[in-house]
Amino acid sequence: MIKKFISRVFGRGAKQVAHESKPVVYGPDKHHIRKDHISRGARKTCEELQRAGHTAFVVGGAVRDLILGMQPEDFDVATSAHPDEVRSLFRRSRIIGRRFQIVHVMWGAETVEVSTYRAHFTVKAPESEDERDRQDAHGRVLSDNVFGTQAEDAVRRDFTVNALFYDPVKEEVWDYRHGVKDLVARKLVMIGDAATRYREDPVRMLRAARLSAKLGLAIEPGTAAPIRELKHLLENVPQARLFEEILKMLLSGNAVACVQRLRELELHHGLLPLLDDALEDPATGPFAMSALKATDDRLREGKPVSPAFLLAALLWGRVERRWHELEDKGQPSTPSLHSAMHDALDAQRESLAVPRRFDATMKELWLLQPRFLQRGGTRPFRLLEHPRFRAAYDFFELRAKAGNAPLETAEWWERFQFAPGEERERMLHADDGPKKKKRRRRGGRRRAEEGASPEEIAPGADEE
Repeated sequence: MIKKFISRVFGRGAKQVAHESKPVVYGPDKHHIRKDHISRGARKTCEELQRAGHTAFVVGGAVRDLILGMQPEDFDVATSAHPDEVRSLFRRSRIIGRRFQIVHVMWGAETVEVSTYRAHFTVKAPESEDERDRQDAHGRVLSDNVFGTQAEDAVRRDFTVNALFYDPVKEEVWDYRHGVKDLVARKLVMIGDAATRYREDPVRMLRAARLSAKLGLAIEPGTAAPIRELKHLLENVPQARLFEEILKMLLSGNAVACVQRLRELELHHGLLPLLDDALEDPATGPFAMSALKATDDRLREGKPVSPAFLLAALLWGRVERRWHELEDKGQPSTPSLHSAMHDALDAQRESLAVPRRFDATMKELWLLQPRFLQRGGTRPFRLLEHPRFRAAYDFFELRAKAGNAPLETAEWWERFQFAPGEERERMLHADDGPKKKKRRRRGGRRRAEEGASPEEIAPGADEE
């Protein structure tokens, strides 16, 4: 019965899962990864664990990226040691996590994430009440605290290219699921039955899009086929986790390719209204794609990027449309823009909530856009002094280059911000911008009504 269940869960080739415990081991003469390619913290973590009698490997994305000749962002370690055993070996460490406990081991500024080998819990108890408590009605895994062997840990991972282990002591790559062959063939393959694995964790559909775009891998047909049918399961994923995965896409350095892959898989509609605009709105879509490309370029150059800037660019189409709709109804421009901003953020939160920590920056970028059209009087000088000027100008310049704002105005600001004082004065246009209305203070008006002379009223008391 267990064998039948394994076959049903893990698909073709699953009959070997219960028996296949020996990996293909690639020695140092078969690959180009060397121990000095591994971070100092991850290397020392593996050495200490092995010295204590446990097995320990650098695992997953780091091994995959090194085989492809890419620099990993971080190095995770998988071990046979249980969390308490790992914690006892490293003074600067702590156990974290609820769904599955892991240990953070600190080496100076570096934090190494250490996880114990895990097993797929449904293989252990397919019909038990305990299993039902660990899955929701759609098959999504809610709890995964089941320790296992290294072979079981490899099977539990999502894609074959992520089921690779590297021993930095012996400089060996251990491959249980033919991940090296799939990397050589440039394809992304799900371990086991793809539909079942997507039900366990729907975020894997987004991860397939991100990894295939980032690594330049084709999604294997059997891995891609269930996505269109099961994409609705993403609605059941907690919004915070969903947003985290989307942010990884947008800040991967391959945002343009990721968004295009999402469109190919039909994953962008409804779930991400901001990406609907980026791909389909003829007025603001080119600007949104320009912002994605600019973010990719900055990341490749090692420059910092702002998630709030990118999110503001992706939502700008909705803000601008609503802004002009309200203006056409006779509402003043600035209040219309305020209302449009709130409407766009509220609409986005109905499907995928943008964390409120980004709101202030996004709103500032949007509110400063109309001020770039004011080039007379003291307004340009006041705008130059604004703390968000540079980011807001970059936003306006991207809009101009994409045809969403006057290019001549962006060029004028490029000259104006670097021009000497006298030249700036000559560059100013006639001050035809909106004037602030002067109002009398109530105190001044009352005193005048009571008979006070003009000299008794303080100068400027009638202005705000």
